[in-house]
Amino acid sequence: MKILFIHGLASSGAYKMASSLRILLKGSEVIAPDVPIEPSEALAMLEGICSIDRPDLIVGHSLGGFWAQKLRGFRKFLVNPDLHVSRLLRSKIGVMEYLSPRLDGASTFEITEEICQGYEALEAIQFKDLDKSEVALTTSMFADHDEMVDCFEEFNSFYPGRGHRYPGTHLPNYPQIKEYFLPVILNEISSK
Repeated sequence: MKILFIHGLASSGAYKMASSLRILLKGSEVIAPDVPIEPSEALAMLEGICSIDRPDLIVGHSLGGFWAQKLRGFRKFLVNPDLHVSRLLRSKIGVMEYLSPRLDGASTFEITEEICQGYEALEAIQFKDLDKSEVALTTSMFADHDEMVDCFEEFNSFYPGRGHRYPGTHLPNYPQIKEYFLPVILNEISSK
């Protein structure tokens, strides 16, 4: 089984959720790249990985959930997806620190108005041509006490019945991943 994990803003492929998936899904290959902040670079990288590696499941957290749902034709599991990351980015224009180590050693990144505009343009078309087969490929879990973002209602308006709540906050911990996400992931994998 091949899984593509897409991390959230200010994170990396070394984020604890990727390592939790490796532990819980022994025998599966978990691909967890360091995604660039620049939107066209990020999308090109992720589309390239999908084209070459053909993952059986894409798991995306926060900004990674936004990216995952744009990768059409693949089974997806989104965790607290931020469908309007440009709003958050606009409040953080400037230099930010990464919260987990990146392979290239970078410790900071810069958010610019141009990057915000790039995300805003992609957000405007994120549900374009969304059909029933794509809806059926996409499931999402939303924390009931997410302190950063809550797109539950909007997600369910485009993916009816595909969004679910779990008790927690924006950054899930290992016990939550094991108790709430693992059964859904295993179900998604067995549905393939």
